[in-house]
Amino acid sequence: MKELSSAEVRSMFLRFFESKGHKIEPSQSLIPQDDPTLLWINSGVATLKKYFDGTIVPENPRITNAQKSIRTNDIENVGHTARHHTLFEMMGNFSIGDYFKPEVIPWAWELLTSPEWFAMDPAKLFVTVYPDDLEAKRIWLEVVGLPADHLYEEPDNFWDIGEGPSGPDTEIFYDRGPAFDAADSAENYPGGENERYLEIWNIVFSQFNHLPGLTNNKDYPELPHKNIDTGMGLERVVSVFQNAPTNFETDLFLPLIKKTEAMSGQKYGVDPVKDISFKVIADHARAVTFAIGDGALPSNEGRGYIIRRLLRRAVLHGRKLGIKQLFLKDLVPVVGEIMVAYYPEVLENAAYIASVVEAEEVRFNKTLTDGLSLLDGVIETAQNGNGIIDGSVAFKLYDTYGFPYELTQEAAEDAGLRVDRAGFDAEMTAQQERARAARSNKASMGIQNALLTDLKTESKYVGWSELSVEKTELTDLIVDDSLVESATNGEAQAVFAVTPFYAEMGGQVADRGTIVNMAGQTVARVIDVQRAPNGQHLHSLEVLAPINVNQSYQLLVDEAYHAAVSKNHTATHMLDQALRNLLGEHTTQAGSLVTADYLRYDFTYNGAVEPEDLQKIEDLINDKIIENLPISWVETDIESAKKLGAVAVFTEKYGETVRVVSIGDFNIEFDGGTHANSTAELGIFKIVAEQGTGAGVRRIEAVTGRGTMNYLKEHDALLNKASQLVKAPQVSEVNNKIEAIQKSLKEAKQQISSLESKIAAQTAAQAFNEVQTAGEHTLITTELAVESMDALMETADNWKQTYPSDVLVLAANLGDKVNLVVSVAPSAIKAGIKAGDLIKAIAPAVGGGGGGRPELAKAGGKNPAGIKDAFALAVEWLSNK
Repeated sequence: MKELSSAEVRSMFLRFFESKGHKIEPSQSLIPQDDPTLLWINSGVATLKKYFDGTIVPENPRITNAQKSIRTNDIENVGHTARHHTLFEMMGNFSIGDYFKPEVIPWAWELLTSPEWFAMDPAKLFVTVYPDDLEAKRIWLEVVGLPADHLYEEPDNFWDIGEGPSGPDTEIFYDRGPAFDAADSAENYPGGENERYLEIWNIVFSQFNHLPGLTNNKDYPELPHKNIDTGMGLERVVSVFQNAPTNFETDLFLPLIKKTEAMSGQKYGVDPVKDISFKVIADHARAVTFAIGDGALPSNEGRGYIIRRLLRRAVLHGRKLGIKQLFLKDLVPVVGEIMVAYYPEVLENAAYIASVVEAEEVRFNKTLTDGLSLLDGVIETAQNGNGIIDGSVAFKLYDTYGFPYELTQEAAEDAGLRVDRAGFDAEMTAQQERARAARSNKASMGIQNALLTDLKTESKYVGWSELSVEKTELTDLIVDDSLVESATNGEAQAVFAVTPFYAEMGGQVADRGTIVNMAGQTVARVIDVQRAPNGQHLHSLEVLAPINVNQSYQLLVDEAYHAAVSKNHTATHMLDQALRNLLGEHTTQAGSLVTADYLRYDFTYNGAVEPEDLQKIEDLINDKIIENLPISWVETDIESAKKLGAVAVFTEKYGETVRVVSIGDFNIEFDGGTHANSTAELGIFKIVAEQGTGAGVRRIEAVTGRGTMNYLKEHDALLNKASQLVKAPQVSEVNNKIEAIQKSLKEAKQQISSLESKIAAQTAAQAFNEVQTAGEHTLITTELAVESMDALMETADNWKQTYPSDVLVLAANLGDKVNLVVSVAPSAIKAGIKAGDLIKAIAPAVGGGGGGRPELAKAGGKNPAGIKDAFALAVEWLSNK
């Protein structure tokens, strides 16, 4: 077997399948596009689902890739095992309805064993197959010549993730020798729980259709088009080539471990416990670097939460190694250098990525200090209680402050306590359920539509330059998922030989319009247009009169609607450029919607866009509109387009021939949509909203043309109404009137507050003389006619001047809610009376809850009728102390 670097292994895998006619697909962004079922791209096939379910037919049915992926379902195992990672690369070869078992199995053997390629010793390779897959078994034994004792039947070798493509699979294992045998001899076989037989490749034969309602795979029908889906983990197979005990001793991780050694003064491979921290840091640094590089940013939800959790876990493990300073930022360029052969963009963007990591490290250091303080309080509470740290509290430390459960458990054990693990696990399960519910419940892969997949009719789009076609043939007509010769009414889908109708793509909605027969009669309305799997424009029709296949029709696009959409599409290009010019090149598109009424543009950015920056963006675009820049386009090959300086926005897949759209010298991009003829046609660009939509993603909504006119009319109407309400004779005086009203309101509030204080003082003075006894303690309870918690707190401060009782309980009836305050004298605190405990006992009476320190606690509730009950509970509670 050859000694290969990770870059050489990846390159050799891709080149081998390129030699077999496969197209090398570049690794796509970790952030899924148009796939609500995934938080991250989690496998090599995840970016190719549109091909496997028949949504799109690829230009080349043979594809190979090395796809960066993230899986976070078992983060806690990272560092504790030899092969768990959050970020990994999955190499694969794929057939979309082309070759199948007779080709892929011999190719796999050739790549693995041929001296020209991986040159592995055939005697060290073992295979598992699905028991019912007799064809795969025959090919391995008779065609490849695999010895019978190297083939195992495994009942679990059936790939099925729910509705959609499924099928048997075959797995290939590498024998690392008896030194890696499992302690349990019964597990020493390919597929057993051992480190000896290492699975290096899984080949899935996607040949069945898991239809709704079917539960037994023996009942699944055959797919119209059978596919091949394979996966070889780069990290794992590199460990074989480099004879590494685990994945972490390969060139993918060792430079990170060496850098961490230098920063910590510790040595890897000396202490198994410290080795865990080295591994966690190396793994998480890779994942965080790639995720931020692809546009995800730390936050409290979704992808951002995962990044924050990984980063914080790495920082905590750094502390275990004695690293006190900021250090993760220094690992970012190391990741870039390791991966530069295939991912040069990571090193190119290392400075930006490191700045995000550094800011998050700084933020976490403050949070960590707060968390440690909270942990001290939790330990004190448990020591004074039953000796157990509540599971929900441990989860809060984990979820909010980034404390792994083990850290809380370790601190608890040092203090002679234990942690409620069952309660922690229950909270974790509840959070996971919430996360799953937040994602779409759509199937992860659609069911193939054989009719559309097999539709090969040619259809030419001319809508970039023509908005009508005088005569074209209706070639295909579909009603209720069946090809028909004619339709008289209702809904139908149609393909025409030539069409001016734009099909929805890249966030731009489809054209609308009408279909007219040669007699001049309107026979259908076009209500939507989508791209069929083979690229035809599939028109959704509302049929009004008889329409027939093989007859000619006139196609007319709604020009006003088309123009409005096109203007907004041009505006998205200008907005994208303005954002990059003013906020930085690291802002990247994260989605868009272009309609006739408005445009919506999502982009990656850490934090809200300041109002003054939004104004600069708007002004820049309007300056370019006033300049009346010409808009032109050209079709060329992809390399020529790049030389022109065209920007590939989003993660759009481009073919051999690309369309490049130029907006003067301001913006040039790859694009397949429709546009205005010049910027002046947009009229005025106006931003109407800016907000966050998720982890590190912002959204701008804007209007142009008539949309801007309508927006300004609405605002004029609102301003005129405001002018009437504040009795301003001129609109220009509205602000002055509002300021005067605010000043009067402030003065009125001050007067009310002063009166409240006087009333509270009078009521309190009387109440302070009405001291009652509760067991061995004295108590004052009173309800004050005030409107704020501040007034209650002021009364409690007055009580503290003389401490006329051991305990004070105050309440305020606010109509639909209640405020409570409990204050305890120092002498009573020494006797074991704590305000926080008392308020938790009485707050339920007013339908609320609260807490606080031993000397002072506050609560709120929604049941004013329960105030007297709360006072009675206070007497009862104190009497029992």
